[in-house]
Amino acid sequence: MSQDQGVPAPTIVVPGAPESESDPESQSDPDSDSEPDSTTNHRPRPRAGKERGLLGYVGIALSVVLLIVVAAIAILVVVLPAVVHGSALTVLTNSMAPKLPPGTLIVIRPTPIDDIHVGQVLTYQIHSGSPAVISHRVTKREVSTNDGTTTFITKGDNNALADPPVREVQVKGTLWYSIPYLGFVNNAVNGTGRSLVVPIIAGILFAYAMYTVISAIATRRRKAFARK
Repeated sequence: MSQDQGVPAPTIVVPGAPESESDPESQSDPDSDSEPDSTTNHRPRPRAGKERGLLGYVGIALSVVLLIVVAAIAILVVVLPAVVHGSALTVLTNSMAPKLPPGTLIVIRPTPIDDIHVGQVLTYQIHSGSPAVISHRVTKREVSTNDGTTTFITKGDNNALADPPVREVQVKGTLWYSIPYLGFVNNAVNGTGRSLVVPIIAGILFAYAMYTVISAIATRRRKAFARK
């Protein structure tokens, strides 16, 4: 007998008999548009947490690198020269190019007159007692037979002519080490920009400290939430 297409056929259930494997309610329809369960919705969250954690580590690493750079500059420009009673100077002209171009930081240290020899870079006062100095290479050393005093003949590596003789009283020291481009930083720290540089460095250090504290608190809260 034919059945009405609009009325579904009744299902006969026999007590004690197992349910049919073809029961549509017991099988999932692969074409069904039903929403995924809550477990599927939560899968991307751990990945997002890992990404946030990675960014946090990168930020901390960059902050540490920045602190190391700032500390290294302070040591090279301030600490080491002070230890040897030397000075940090900035090359301003091309007279010693290409080895010491403008912007190079040079650190000089006091050197006994007897230890200064040809080939060293000598820093001397243009006039005795004057703050203006020149750093040129020693090309000749002369010792007076009358009073035993020593004079030096210097010349810039990039200059054609030698400088006037340098007397002992003009000598400030000899070159200890040099760092390209760091002379501009030295000018900022030792010049009129000191009032700006010091607060900036202090602000960077304070910001790093606050970032570390906030990151630690946020990490603890995320771990506590994940445990719940």
